[in-house]
Amino acid sequence: MASAIFFLDLKGKTLLARNYRGDIPMSAVEKFPILLSEAEEESSAVPPCFSDEGINYLYIRHSNLYLLALTKRNTNAAEILLFLHKIVEVFTEYFKELEEESIRDNFVVIYELLDEMMDFGYPQTTESKILQEYITQESHKLEIQARPPIAVTNAVSWRSEGIRYRKNEVFLDVVESLNLLVSANGNVLRSEILGAIKMKCYLSGMPELRLGLNDKAMFETTGRATRGKAVEMEDVKFHQCVRLSRFENDRTISFIPPDGEFELMSYRLNTQVKPLIWVECLVESHSGSRIEYMLKAKAQFKRRSTANNVEILVPVPEDADSPRFRTNIGSVHYAPEKSAIIWKIKQFGGGKEFLMRAELGLPSVKGDDEHGGGMTGGFGGSMGGAGQTGKGKRPINVKFEIPYFTTSGIQVRYLKIIEPKSTPPTCLTLHSISLQHVLPQLCSKQTPASAIRLFLVGEPTFKDLYTNGLSSAHPTIFPVFRYHFPAL
Repeated sequence: MASAIFFLDLKGKTLLARNYRGDIPMSAVEKFPILLSEAEEESSAVPPCFSDEGINYLYIRHSNLYLLALTKRNTNAAEILLFLHKIVEVFTEYFKELEEESIRDNFVVIYELLDEMMDFGYPQTTESKILQEYITQESHKLEIQARPPIAVTNAVSWRSEGIRYRKNEVFLDVVESLNLLVSANGNVLRSEILGAIKMKCYLSGMPELRLGLNDKAMFETTGRATRGKAVEMEDVKFHQCVRLSRFENDRTISFIPPDGEFELMSYRLNTQVKPLIWVECLVESHSGSRIEYMLKAKAQFKRRSTANNVEILVPVPEDADSPRFRTNIGSVHYAPEKSAIIWKIKQFGGGKEFLMRAELGLPSVKGDDEHGGGMTGGFGGSMGGAGQTGKGKRPINVKFEIPYFTTSGIQVRYLKIIEPKSTPPTCLTLHSISLQHVLPQLCSKQTPASAIRLFLVGEPTFKDLYTNGLSSAHPTIFPVFRYHFPAL
């Protein structure tokens, strides 16, 4: 429950406010910049909520704005913060970009949206597709409707009735972020995958969809024999359209989808992944003001695979200048805005390794050993002075794609569409089912890390999809990998 919602600029000036309950003085927002400044001075990790004189301040930052909620009650902080993120999501749908100028230009529409999304401090309708049916960007010119849209009072509040498409389409993406903790000698100490299944549905009527995954708990519950690898998902969270009772009984994911794009579910699972491109970096400083980097990149996947669009970003000191490079493959350039060297390789074959040498002027280097040292053993070594700043050493960043390659065991076994009897059957065209994996953290000790993405793309026929599920002959995998090598 929120008493008031505020939109502030970075200086704490109020751009727009909506008071829902009237139990908090609007002048309380004037303390927010002071409280935020004090919290930033006390710790680098500023909490998203704090209290002062019995008033709770909950906020998020988006672009050049602060979205702030005030309440006197001991409310659910996660619910309010999620609602603020929903405001950003809905306003972005309306105005393309949510920033100070768009708020000033569309304050009439914003007030109407805030009144529909929250009533007396309680969140209400937050689905942008439903809100767009009766609040448009020119809503101040519309006449007052005699009654709200059916979807607002319908049991299926996330989908309107009477939707019709000439061509029915479904798109499905599995997005995963993998967090790894890597020791100094390159061993993976901890790894977990945080995944989400996102869909785009353009279907007529009120269809029911059933999604089947290679869920280990589902095989155990139903007693079916497991064909291939099964994964054990934990901390599963669903969109409100999923029938939870059905999932709890037999692990079937059954739902009536919202129209358009939405996130169906999120989950967590454990897996073991090794770095697919191993990078070693040796840093040497020379007398005068010169520093030299020697990089070796080696592909640790099979020779039949090839990594495309490889990009290796090597951080360097901020005052580096006069770059010179030598490499037998790809191109290298210095990006001063990123304080980094970027080495690009169009194709990197499996089992191969390549070298790159860079030399830069460094006015701040005084003496022979100030930046000495080297990195050996890929992840495990020390990068010496590479990328040293006042905040510590920055890791090497590597991004690449590998066609026909995947590291995750998650599989979409089938996607079935069940039409109501009153609705004529439609032909589903599944243009692509994408399996996308993201690896955002490969770190050593406290080094933050990065990401791996994989894309599974296929075009099975409607008959194959409806009756047999996804055949292993259909998918084509296009992974995009991103991860950081640590600097100790």
